[in-house]
Amino acid sequence: MTLAFTNATLVCPVGGVSKGSLLIENGAIAAVGDTVLPTDAQIIDLTGKTLAPALIDLGVFAVDRAACRFGGIARVGLMPDQSPVLDDPGIVRRAATSGKPDLWVHPIAAATRGLAGEDLGEMAINASAGARAVATGRGWIASAGTMRKVLAYAKDCGLTVIAHAEDDSLTHGANATEGETATRLGLPAAPAVAEALAIARDLMLAEEAGARIHFRQVTTAQGFDLIRAAKRRGVHVTCGITPAHLLLSDIAMSDFRTFAHLSPPLRDESDRQAALAAIKDGTIDVIASGHDPRGPEAKRLPFADSEPGMSGAETLLALSLGLV
Repeated sequence: MTLAFTNATLVCPVGGVSKGSLLIENGAIAAVGDTVLPTDAQIIDLTGKTLAPALIDLGVFAVDRAACRFGGIARVGLMPDQSPVLDDPGIVRRAATSGKPDLWVHPIAAATRGLAGEDLGEMAINASAGARAVATGRGWIASAGTMRKVLAYAKDCGLTVIAHAEDDSLTHGANATEGETATRLGLPAAPAVAEALAIARDLMLAEEAGARIHFRQVTTAQGFDLIRAAKRRGVHVTCGITPAHLLLSDIAMSDFRTFAHLSPPLRDESDRQAALAAIKDGTIDVIASGHDPRGPEAKRLPFADSEPGMSGAETLLALSLGLV
């Protein structure tokens, strides 16, 4: 089957923005720009519309084909926090095929067995089975010694470590950020500095090992300052954020709105403004959905009893473009 998309505004990561046509033959792009169209091609006129590559969403917690299709996402990096955990080559290989043909799933293997933060995962074997990186999952590896070994092993395997940036000794049992909102609501809260403490330690370890590290979500001004400084020193570090942390502050939790119960929790307005500045100056490398859908049985509960997480794949592009 031959398809021809004509009169489109074409957005190409390499070629930039241009006007023209895009020809698809047998499911693959055959020509772009001003091209002669075959007589048997099905013509789709995109006058006034934009045609761009599908999105890659880094760090989702569920294989959600319908949500990804709606949001224009063709590939996802699947976090290891699955049932069972992605710490075995057979499980990794099965995850890699779980979304085809509609969605390409790139598994991210567990950095430690069972995500327990103790014994190292089989990184080399999992990489051969299709894992594209390793991750600490929703939690932080408390042991500096274990994290140092994770970074060294990952470097030897040519893998990036995706880290969760919250010091669990401060955040355990908390579901909000310390501040006026949490105090008014009487919610168990943790200081925002828990993020910076985790980032500082892991950056030092990654710098020593010469390893690549990606912080899945950085959400505080102190955290962004640490990332900026590390990049200036030449540390192989990148970081991401979700639209929720760019567009919402902890005020969204008022009236105990459980849809705003996230991990990491929403921050105060000064941190949100710092996140917008970090997008503008390039400190933040990735905007990802953090797609972690929760059903009504997990959200229609008292705030402290509800589960953190939200759907994000459907709205990733629209909310991100709203920042432009």
